[in-house]
Amino acid sequence: MNFQQRNLAFRALTVFCVLGLTATSVKAAPLVEQELKVGVVQRFGDEATEELLIESLPGDRLTLNFTTGTKPQTLQTKSVKLEIAMQSLPKPELAERVVLGVFRSFETAEESAQRWKAQGIEVEVAQPERWEVWAKRDVYNTPLLRRLLMGSLQTKGNKTAYLDSKVVEQSPKLSWIVGGNRYSRDKLDISATKNLIQVSQAKNKSDTTSYPGRLRLQGNAYGSYTLINHVPIESYLRGVVPNEIGAKAPYNAVEAQTIIARTYALRNVRRFAIDGYELSADVHCQVYKGLSGIDPNSDRAISATKGQVLTYNNQLVDALYSSTTGGVTAKFSDVWNGQDRPYLKPVVDSAASVWNLARQSLADEQNFQQFININRGFNEVGWKTFRWRRESSIEQLTTDLQKYLEVNRSPFASFQKLNSLKVVERSPGGRILKLSVQTDMGTFNLLKDEVRSAFSAPRSTLFYLEPVKKDNNPLWGYAFVGGGFGHGVGLSQTGSYRLADLGWTSKRILNFYYPGTTIQVLDPIVKS
Repeated sequence: MNFQQRNLAFRALTVFCVLGLTATSVKAAPLVEQELKVGVVQRFGDEATEELLIESLPGDRLTLNFTTGTKPQTLQTKSVKLEIAMQSLPKPELAERVVLGVFRSFETAEESAQRWKAQGIEVEVAQPERWEVWAKRDVYNTPLLRRLLMGSLQTKGNKTAYLDSKVVEQSPKLSWIVGGNRYSRDKLDISATKNLIQVSQAKNKSDTTSYPGRLRLQGNAYGSYTLINHVPIESYLRGVVPNEIGAKAPYNAVEAQTIIARTYALRNVRRFAIDGYELSADVHCQVYKGLSGIDPNSDRAISATKGQVLTYNNQLVDALYSSTTGGVTAKFSDVWNGQDRPYLKPVVDSAASVWNLARQSLADEQNFQQFININRGFNEVGWKTFRWRRESSIEQLTTDLQKYLEVNRSPFASFQKLNSLKVVERSPGGRILKLSVQTDMGTFNLLKDEVRSAFSAPRSTLFYLEPVKKDNNPLWGYAFVGGGFGHGVGLSQTGSYRLADLGWTSKRILNFYYPGTTIQVLDPIVKS
């Protein structure tokens, strides 16, 4: 499909994503101030006594829409308190699913899901806490089918899949009171004439956030509820850009962040398909705080770039970005499994000639340690996460690792003694691809972003290990000596500050971090 074609609605993009096409196949689609569905309170009801206070602005009213049986019902009020109470079930129920894998990131979970699909197993990506791949519940919908699947997997030698089973005796029940009457429904739509709704914790009215658009409360895949903000994309960006790039960012960096944030949102609407919404409001997607804390500089950039997205070969790019790269961006496959994107590759994060990757590959350990100890000439110099050294004792490393292995149902989870850690393989961009772990139960490898999941000390996978002697102990622990914060793929938010201060335009900044890409404006849909 050519980018300029106008006959494909934006929602087709959502449908394609939900049906499981890989991220690399998503193409830019037309935009007419489309609504996004953002989960702003993802787990309402996990705690038995939770309450939310929903209020209109002064002089406005809320409209509540729900159904009684099959009959639509409407109420108007200035405010409503949503309450959760645990309700005993008539009889205990079995809640069970086949978990095929547990992952740190959506990207890794999605790649795993694609591999399971290739084997003929229907799956869905979930996020109860960490990202997980489940055997699709409406396909494997009986205990017998789930056990047959588990038996088949075990016969084939799979040791990571498991049955997550529990008996449920009570469930959270949503209710609210208006006009002296208590209502209890599983879905509730909330709107306001002025299109701005305030949400806070009811008990102490803390953390009040104003959301544009509409709200819906509905059930999720985990037995609780999610409060979803239906919000026009340009309004959504007003709550994202200042919280992602910071209010003090130079204007051209803000413009670059705006274009990337818009692209990211449109590209990632498939993430929470299992729960009936598209994006979360936290770091698992982009930090979104409604219209609380909006910034004039960000609003100016949103207006100036309206509809602009970043593309490669007329497709929306995988608009990944991070806080700080540590001096070199990462290739997609340096961090996650899956197909590489040609515009996501190692780029030395400097406007000067600090390091030549073609001549001095960071896959070489000596080169890498030299690189990570350079503290001048990079875009991120002066930021505290540009370079760091964090020590961790053997005891702490053991605790971290045991917890990680237990969550992932590893056969090594019961190890008692951690003997050593060793970097076995790096990418040409310096990221750790393989970390060897020697224990009393044997040796195994942690791959790519598993390293950050397994240990609390490293802030990225761009580090080397330094044995630490302390308290008369020849191996008290290890120092993680590295740079960057986060995955390091794509744009560096802190690096973009420096480039903007140098006078670089948003277009030049984006082409630096995503080589070969183009800024395009999404075509409006021609109304019939």
